Amino acid sequence: MISPSAFRDLVSGRRRGMAAALCRFVLRLAEIPYTWAVVWRNRRYDCGRAEVHRVGVPVISVGNLTLGGTGKTPLVAWLARWFRAQGVRVSVVSRGYGAEAGGCSDEAREFALQLPDVPHLRSPDRVAAAQVAIEELQTQLILLDDAFQHRRIARDLDIVLLDALAPFGFEHVFPRGTLREPLCGLRRADAVLLSRADVLPPADREAIRRRVAEIAPNALWAEVRHASQELFSADGERRPLDLLQQGRVAAFCGLGNPDGFRHTLEVCRCQVADFREYPDHHPYSRADIEELDRWVGGLNVTAVVCSQKDLVKIGLPRLGGKSLWALRIAIEFLAGQKCFEERLTQILTDS
Repeated sequence: MISPSAFRDLVSGRRRGMAAALCRFVLRLAEIPYTWAVVWRNRRYDCGRAEVHRVGVPVISVGNLTLGGTGKTPLVAWLARWFRAQGVRVSVVSRGYGAEAGGCSDEAREFALQLPDVPHLRSPDRVAAAQVAIEELQTQLILLDDAFQHRRIARDLDIVLLDALAPFGFEHVFPRGTLREPLCGLRRADAVLLSRADVLPPADREAIRRRVAEIAPNALWAEVRHASQELFSADGERRPLDLLQQGRVAAFCGLGNPDGFRHTLEVCRCQVADFREYPDHHPYSRADIEELDRWVGGLNVTAVVCSQKDLVKIGLPRLGGKSLWALRIAIEFLAGQKCFEERLTQILTDS
């Protein structure tokens, strides 16, 4: 299976040569029917032929225009805490992608860790899950996780995160690029947040903002970064980030956008001896753990670091005889926070 980084190198054009060009041609052919299917589905909702359900309380959706990680989970956590601070009972509703039969998804484990007092309901039928949250948990506001393309639930605010590392999905819909739908889908967005905005200079951020404004002129704009807060282990120990600067570390992740995790490590001034990546939502098997043990054991490192999503699945405090740490990430606004919070306040006022 091709790794996320190799796929991005291919569809971005960074991978050169005849073989790469032929692959891109084949992927372009596959892109056409996929795009038609997505456009047809959206038109059914746009024309009212597909039913949209109102659930009786305000609904805020957080989603992507592209595949891969853009920071949805930290933003949902930020929103949940913001509304809780206003005295609003909040529940998170998601599809539960990546869950084993009868188990929890990656996001469920993360939410349980970050938001132990916020209910998280998981179901392919998110309308039914939202009704359960309202009727049985007295929920006053629903946060939909990863739901920009899930249009069965009417929402009061549609938030789209764009990753500054590849905001427009290499200009193609999957599988030729990383767009989940054509760029014109941004017209549905009420707010567009540029995540990992700190990787770009102000002029580049402004260029992205102008392009978004051409597609969605009425959408609120904000810029955020993923700020590392601390290190934590599977047994609950917490350490400051400067631990990563005390020696070389081994790093790995199973994320849709491993480049984003690499950037986070660079910001922490972490000396990475070796880096491994796995597919998004990778279910770590015993064989994977044994291989990671051998890999770490063969490196001259002081610790191992992974993403929070990986640690909650692995659940071990050590690998290869070294401490295993995850980075706790939080959203920090670089621009647009005041207008964004005013919009959230307006939702409460109107409800």
